[in-house]
Amino acid sequence: MTHLDAKSRARLPDSAFAQVDARGRRRLPINDEAHVRNALSRFNQTTFEDEAARDRARMRLLKAAKKYGIVPVGFMTGQLRNVRLRGEVEARVSEVRTLPTGAVTFLLADIEDSTGLVRQLGDRYGEVLADVRALLGAAVRASGGREVDVRADELLAVFKRAPGALDAALAIQRKALARVWPDNIRVMVRVGLHTGRPTLTDTGYVGLAVNIAARVCFAAHGGQIVLSRAARDAVDASKPPGIGFRDLGLYQLHGLAEPEALFQAEAGDLLVDFPAPRTTATSDRDR
Repeated sequence: MTHLDAKSRARLPDSAFAQVDARGRRRLPINDEAHVRNALSRFNQTTFEDEAARDRARMRLLKAAKKYGIVPVGFMTGQLRNVRLRGEVEARVSEVRTLPTGAVTFLLADIEDSTGLVRQLGDRYGEVLADVRALLGAAVRASGGREVDVRADELLAVFKRAPGALDAALAIQRKALARVWPDNIRVMVRVGLHTGRPTLTDTGYVGLAVNIAARVCFAAHGGQIVLSRAARDAVDASKPPGIGFRDLGLYQLHGLAEPEALFQAEAGDLLVDFPAPRTTATSDRDR
């Protein structure tokens, strides 16, 4: 490829460049076949002002490639992949922006001893995981919640109304207990609830409320619903008939500065007796 010195570059018209930005800066020369091939290889490493500028540069480059008889198969495949990924990201951002803000209640659920289930079931664990995800998702949607994130055997959901989160938690435990699983195994789901005021960004929720919800869920055992004090207070007045809350005590949750009061949701058709929460209890004088 012939090197373009400053004088030669200056003599070229704007049409000899794939990109000319709003400040007149010219990049990706396409004045001959060699430079077109170079521009094709460097396109994805070039910064553009916006997507419209990227699209204009792409069209100029493809027009130049056609002029010199270049068939940019690899370039087009990469561009289609980038467009698809960008579309997926934009769709995700649009969806995230519709999530509730302000005071919300998080529901976090995961499968207890999923590793043990994998050992027992082998390849069939995938079917069980799919069934659990469907069960969790159906309970969340039926109670007015939104799925925020699903990873492996964990689900994070959000509710604008705290009572809806408790309704979903109760439905999850009832359905999981009533379900007949392969080989008569027991699939036990931990559920944690916490109410707080997280920050909603383009990538999802951030803030202490999300961390507390995760720690509350981790403290629970399979078949158990554990609530933080904030979640208990948010649903207490609206809890369904026959539902009570057992005070489990104060516990130091990992990574949090202050101990958290934990409560267990109880109903006549749910499991009641569990070991102490899976975290460190504080002394009575700290309560």
